[in-house]
Amino acid sequence: MSRLVAFAAIQGGYNIVSKVEGRLQRALQTYDASTKVGFPNTAYYLPVIYSLLGLKVETLEDMQKPLDVARKLLPPHVKGSNHLPYLGPLLDAGIAGLFAFEIDEALRYLEDPDFYLPSEDIDEEAGKIWLGAADDTVFRKRGVEFVDGSAPGFAAIVGAAPNPEIAKMIVEDYQKRSLYIFLAANQNGTTVAEQLLEAGVQIGWNTRIVPFGPDISSAIFALGFANRAAMAFGGIEPGDYKSMLLYNKNRIFAFVNALGDVNAEWAAAAAGCVNWGFPTIADTDIPEILPTGICTYEHVVGNIDHDDLVQKSVEVRGLKVTVDEIDIPCAFGPAYEGERVRGADLLTQMGGGKTQATEYLIEAGMNDIEDGKVEVVGPDVGDVKEGEVLPLGIFIQVAGREFQSDFEPILERQIHHLINYIQGIMHMGQRDIAWVRISKGAVEKGFTIKDIGKVLHAKLHQDFQAIVDKIQVTLYTNQKDVDELTKKAKAAYKTRDERVESMTDEDVETFYSCTLCQSFAPNHVCSVSPERTGLCGAYNWMDCKASFQINPTGPNQPIEKGEVLDPKLGQFKGVNDFIYKASRGNITHYNFYSMVHDPMTTCGCCEAIAAMLPACNGIMTVNREFIGETPCGMKFTTLAGVMGGGASSPGFIGHSKFNVTQRKFISGDGGLLRMVWMPKILKEEIKERIDKRGAELGYPNLYDMIADETVGTTEEEILPFLQEKGHPALDMEPLVG
Repeated sequence: MSRLVAFAAIQGGYNIVSKVEGRLQRALQTYDASTKVGFPNTAYYLPVIYSLLGLKVETLEDMQKPLDVARKLLPPHVKGSNHLPYLGPLLDAGIAGLFAFEIDEALRYLEDPDFYLPSEDIDEEAGKIWLGAADDTVFRKRGVEFVDGSAPGFAAIVGAAPNPEIAKMIVEDYQKRSLYIFLAANQNGTTVAEQLLEAGVQIGWNTRIVPFGPDISSAIFALGFANRAAMAFGGIEPGDYKSMLLYNKNRIFAFVNALGDVNAEWAAAAAGCVNWGFPTIADTDIPEILPTGICTYEHVVGNIDHDDLVQKSVEVRGLKVTVDEIDIPCAFGPAYEGERVRGADLLTQMGGGKTQATEYLIEAGMNDIEDGKVEVVGPDVGDVKEGEVLPLGIFIQVAGREFQSDFEPILERQIHHLINYIQGIMHMGQRDIAWVRISKGAVEKGFTIKDIGKVLHAKLHQDFQAIVDKIQVTLYTNQKDVDELTKKAKAAYKTRDERVESMTDEDVETFYSCTLCQSFAPNHVCSVSPERTGLCGAYNWMDCKASFQINPTGPNQPIEKGEVLDPKLGQFKGVNDFIYKASRGNITHYNFYSMVHDPMTTCGCCEAIAAMLPACNGIMTVNREFIGETPCGMKFTTLAGVMGGGASSPGFIGHSKFNVTQRKFISGDGGLLRMVWMPKILKEEIKERIDKRGAELGYPNLYDMIADETVGTTEEEILPFLQEKGHPALDMEPLVG
């Protein structure tokens, strides 16, 4: 290892710490020491400091202690008489610099609160392109993608490419590999973020290209994101620095690309990232750290050509990714799923209230369809003028020796994200409320509606090869054909829904597990029954059954219920035996139908969290999209932080939105009639289901009895409302006692 790189990194650590010490002292002269500091709408204080040191930095005064730790970590300067190894002191200097960077960014939030835009998207017209620390709504939403593997890792790019074309080439290559791209720092007065905008590339969380900030200090947000994931989903305790760093090395596949001249502060940042197992790959001829030890392979690699940078980075990090190659003129991959086709870019659209757009997938006989046949019946995009609209019917016929009609909705659900994976194409909705927007840029590259069929044929074959032998796709764009398809599809949707709705837990002897989230919450075992959907909302009992049949070694395994130990609370001997083994002995039992008595474990992927409200003799629930205060005294982010690592927490439980109105929802505690508060956005989303279930329970006006934030956000504020409405929870037996 080069003595020069150690010298630079250690000097950089000294520079950063000294600069931030000065900034903190100036802030203490301007503000009171008790002034609140932190990253807005986040639950983990300053997350790198909190996760590694266990220190809660909440005020200006609190910043002094971690800054003192950073100062003590700084090793002696490298001198000519020093001998190898340099790695230990270099790592300490890097950590010191990162602690100081996090304090520096928190001071920026205090002194210039409007510098960062609290959003998933940038506001280019207003010149607001820096997003800063992801708030917990964004973090929870995006962190799930690191759980399910749709995001295998992230590339943290600091600096700027020689020109916008090279910046675009590098970033789009990472997008094809499904990676997130986190952007920070500038080089010669410009940044990769600005270069991408100049090249016409959309940036923001929705396209997985996240512009954190223009300075090297903003790179700390990438490490903070990784550590928050470890705490939220992996159950790593704050202050357990060894487990934290190992978790990131083994589970968060990230690396740094340094574009442009590397100064001392950049060197310190690179050294700090090595502690996480995140290597740095640079395009300049910098001193390298080639011996392995902390990172999977080399620690710092330099002088890599831009054409080779992506492949070399993936190789050095030891990341295994696949690139989907489909014969269409546009790029394809999960990174484009959040891309927007805005008005100025729009050529034509289908559905979305403008026209009818319907998606329908059915089983076909092996001799009834021709594999690979993709046909457009009606006009294509080349036949319409800019701004004109078309109806659309996507009809997919699937045949396979192992295929069953139960699999139809599983494959049909894939249409949404597979179309969204096409660069320049936007898809929203599902079933008969779909919406497709096609950009001018995609059509200029040669895209046609037929390419939608090509993508669906190729990817459904690839992703479901165990059960699919033939796929034929017909795309209708004539109104008469679309109307006929929609009529058939609606009848099929109704039959499917009624089949699941009519099932009860007593009807089956087998439940299903979902351990997909164990990569982040090792103790969590989600059990799915006909009357209890998965916490994430993505899996019901039929889905899990189909998933197991499709992939017998996958995350959805059958659980024989066995002896019923408690029919009211929903405890089963077979489930207990399964979860004890699947949680590695950490969880011995839980109840399906109770949040008061030994409830099911919860991971960070849950759509909503319910909590007891003793003064109201009821419960509340809050969905992850709601960022406000709640009557239990905790926001969603705080609740998820407390119980989201795979714990069973009496008085609280994670659940899906759909589960709220299922018959067995906390039936052991009184069921839906205990619900006294939920955010207005959630209440309106599930209104029809609340009305239906309320009527079944004898309260057809239950929706109007449930308070929301417009009534109040404390128990004291909502209790008079509940009394006025005559809410049934007030007359039920005590929830606890």
